Amino acid sequence: MIAGLFERVGASCGLRAAAWFLIGVLWAGPSAWAALPIAHWKHATGAQVYLVQSPGIAMVDVQLDFDAGERRSPIGQTGLAGAMAAATRGGVRANGAQAALDENELGQAWADLGAIFSASAGMDRLTFSLRSLSRSELLASAAGLAARQMGEPVLAQTLWLRDQQKMIASIRESNTRPAALAARAFASAVFGSHPYGRQATEADVLAIQSTDLQALHARLVRACYARVSIVGAVDRAQADALVNTLLSRMPQQNCPVLSEVEQVSALAQASQQNIAFDAAQAQVLVGQPGIKRDSPDFFALLVGNHILGGGGFTSRLTEEVREKRGLTYGVSSGFAPGLHAGAFTVSLQTRPDQAPQALELVREVLQRFVDGGPTVAELQAAKDNLIGGFALRIDSNRKLLDNVANIAWNGLPLDYLDTWTAQVQALTVDDIRAAFARTLQVQTMATVVLGAK
Repeated sequence: MIAGLFERVGASCGLRAAAWFLIGVLWAGPSAWAALPIAHWKHATGAQVYLVQSPGIAMVDVQLDFDAGERRSPIGQTGLAGAMAAATRGGVRANGAQAALDENELGQAWADLGAIFSASAGMDRLTFSLRSLSRSELLASAAGLAARQMGEPVLAQTLWLRDQQKMIASIRESNTRPAALAARAFASAVFGSHPYGRQATEADVLAIQSTDLQALHARLVRACYARVSIVGAVDRAQADALVNTLLSRMPQQNCPVLSEVEQVSALAQASQQNIAFDAAQAQVLVGQPGIKRDSPDFFALLVGNHILGGGGFTSRLTEEVREKRGLTYGVSSGFAPGLHAGAFTVSLQTRPDQAPQALELVREVLQRFVDGGPTVAELQAAKDNLIGGFALRIDSNRKLLDNVANIAWNGLPLDYLDTWTAQVQALTVDDIRAAFARTLQVQTMATVVLGAK
């Protein structure tokens, strides 16, 4: 009930006030933006902490990231990281005077606090998120409960056997959906044996035992590995105390350097998979490995992709494939950079008999853009759109936290948000053309067409 209350209040007044304040800060220029600096320090445990003080709302949002995503799942056990993250909700162990909590008791404890806690695993990282009111007694209790769930989860075999069946049912269901089947084939074609290309199968899930969940957790969920991002109504001293509590139930030291994960290999030649599937629409995916998040070409590719296929109805792909020829209701392109080179993807759905024509046109548009880049008018329109919408990327605590966590995880400069608009504004047509020429090789891209006649 409390959680629902502060969510509604935040949406109706506090977050709106924060949005207008941040917009005013941006219009006022760099000197005003410095009023919301990102503080960074190394915690006593070795954890890296990033803080933005946001006193306008009596709320704190925290994100803790660990290098324990799916890229750390062993071959033959794809899905282990996600399974471990999900299993942390299954209860916490007893510790001293604190009794164990089963799954239902843990859920009730969070409801009583009016706080929200979650865990998830992506390809690169395991993420724990906490949202709480900043009132000291509530925040202390929420942080203590979060510490137990992160550091002392039960990870019991009985609960895992139940979750295992849910995962298998989800895999079977996804195998009936054309979009999921196409995405699975595309990931394999783009990434090959790299962890980014692996998709959990029934055999993978059946090979996982609760002892595997426990081993992964014990090895990688350690205080000294944590990157902690905080946005909210706390000062530095309060934030450091909050981190003390959050990390208190994890091993504090002994964090050896983790082994390197292989890098994504460039595609040596073009490939195309035509997958039979009886559907009203064919799924078409074209792409290749793109860039890592720390690439110096990130901004040029961000703006260029907005023009190419990321800008909705104003993009070239939409103009050529949808508006002029009517081959699809929607077509888009995008980069998904991570710790490794994530995929560049063009995706669309079209009538099965039109798939060859749509595919040929996509390749033509891609090649023209790589060769010639955008026009001056296209570039200016993209800059206006992106810069004009920048304030909406940071108009709530949650969005601001996402940006701070992005800086923390990827080792970006602390002034990244300060200089974002200047980085975009400084780009030229030649910058974008050169970045796309370095990154995309249309002649060796992977293609998946599912459901074409």
